[in-house]
Amino acid sequence: MSDFTLNAQARNDLGKGASRRLRRNANLIPAVVYGGESTPVSVSLETREVARLLLNDAAYSSILSLNIDGKKENVLIKALQRHPAKNFVMHADFIRVVAGQKLTTIVPVLLLNEENCVGAKTGGGDIFRLATELEVTCLPQDLPDAIEVDMLNVNVGEIVHLADLVAPKGVEFTALAHDNNIAVASVQEARVNVVEDTEQDQPADAAAEGEAEEK
Repeated sequence: MSDFTLNAQARNDLGKGASRRLRRNANLIPAVVYGGESTPVSVSLETREVARLLLNDAAYSSILSLNIDGKKENVLIKALQRHPAKNFVMHADFIRVVAGQKLTTIVPVLLLNEENCVGAKTGGGDIFRLATELEVTCLPQDLPDAIEVDMLNVNVGEIVHLADLVAPKGVEFTALAHDNNIAVASVQEARVNVVEDTEQDQPADAAAEGEAEEK
């Protein structure tokens, strides 16, 4: 697991109007923390700190230490609401992580040995990532930064399914629990674009008409 810390301040001014004021006047992001046996808590986060945190892709699937007015809670990012045009974060949802209690979350897929993949290096195929992230269930201490998929021995035409992967210790793939053996990656024949020669394909009578017009 990665070590990330984020500072927050508890807030009592709720509602859409209050959220707009936070974003416009104080450059803060409204957020809520929920889950576990504690009641939900509304907080605000510094926009710059959140933007800096999210530059690291691992933050999306790692346990964060959320410091709320000096009191720390372990949380996961559950959802981020972004501006439809400018893409900055407008609201965040965090879910509490409880020690000894399994959690279900999304982690990214990491393809290994792409440059040495048999199907791509010697077979001339292209590697396709069919799943960018996977849902897992595990205890907090077993949460992986990513699910690794070794592409070394994958040949052209072969597909790597979820059941082909060895889950990290203590980790379960949620999809397999529902008998959903999804495709994760594959190697397929490289696509070749054929450019047609329109002049060569032109009918003889059309070419004759063109010559007549020039004369």
